[in-house]
Amino acid sequence: MTAVTDAAIVVTGRACGSCTLCCYLPDIDELDKPANTFCRACIAGKGCSAYEARPTTCRDFLCAWMSDARIDEAWEPARCHMMVYRQGMQLTVLVDPQYPQAWCREPYLGQLQAWARQARAEGGYVIVYAGDALSVIAGD
Repeated sequence: MTAVTDAAIVVTGRACGSCTLCCYLPDIDELDKPANTFCRACIAGKGCSAYEARPTTCRDFLCAWMSDARIDEAWEPARCHMMVYRQGMQLTVLVDPQYPQAWCREPYLGQLQAWARQARAEGGYVIVYAGDALSVIAGD
């Protein structure tokens, strides 16, 4: 079951809580924010100090754990140290640089391979960014 919040759909019972990985991991051109640095409006562990005035890029974004009920609790970003999101046919995984091997352990690697097999069958792919390293998951 889902609820509509702002322009995005949130899985019922899920909340960002103290997770601020979306304010840290991605590069956000609109905010002139490089990857793996906190946005200047982010209060680590608390959230956005400019929440009501945040840009559309932030307002429209939800990680896949927040918006896809098929992604289980193991993928809660604060727990797994990764943030997953979709861009068209691409599934992107951003890994907290403090935990660069997080994606290599189970249940994550097996799930990434399964997602890659499914994505490939639909013309898509899965990529993982861990610090400066980029990996394409083949699914085999």
